[in-house]
Amino acid sequence: MRKIITIYFILFIGLQTQAQTDVFDALLKTYVDKDGNMDYVGLRKNRALLDIYLKHLEKTIPGKKWSPNKSKAFWINAYNAYTIKLILDSYPLKQITDIKRKGRNAWKIPFATIGKEIYSLDYIEHQILRRWHNDPRIHVGINAASKSGPKPVNFAFTEKNVDSKLEELMKDFINDPSKNKVSLDKIEISMIFEWYQEDFTIKNTLIDYINRYSTIKANDNAEIVYLDYDWSLNEK
Repeated sequence: MRKIITIYFILFIGLQTQAQTDVFDALLKTYVDKDGNMDYVGLRKNRALLDIYLKHLEKTIPGKKWSPNKSKAFWINAYNAYTIKLILDSYPLKQITDIKRKGRNAWKIPFATIGKEIYSLDYIEHQILRRWHNDPRIHVGINAASKSGPKPVNFAFTEKNVDSKLEELMKDFINDPSKNKVSLDKIEISMIFEWYQEDFTIKNTLIDYINRYSTIKANDNAEIVYLDYDWSLNEK
């Protein structure tokens, strides 16, 4: 009898977690358009969905036995949800770099409550996602809240979709002419590839990584130019 109760409890928790992810998914589908522009004005007027999801994060202790994909999806969603909260709490503003609290910039503020811990966006990105998941595609999954960054997604990541979605997002980002320009002899690419070059060159050269996704393949000795980064808010 105890085994049956335990099984039902595990199933209930699993369904509850999925339901909360669906809440975040609904929020993103409502307030992020197909071009990756966020309707912060609309979100400020109706924060209920975001607050529900944040309450879920506050009560969730990431499981040590979670699969790598479940953990990756959870932490990317958490990063994106708390980025939205940070913007809304500071809105209106021109760019995320304008946010300062007690001498800390937006990424170093400890405000993201997950389980019993409080994290900064920097900690989630560098100490959890980059350190434990070793996947450069996370850089197109997390919301940079800026015009030059990869466009915000209009869906929540899940254990089942995170791998395929990150692959799709990286391909879209590299082939987006407003963010990257690739030709045979020259590649003009986002500063993201310079800031996190060590992530993209663990197994290959940077040009090899770009060519993996680009529809136009650059020569091995192509010139690399990093484009200026526009921190203007990614809003409608």
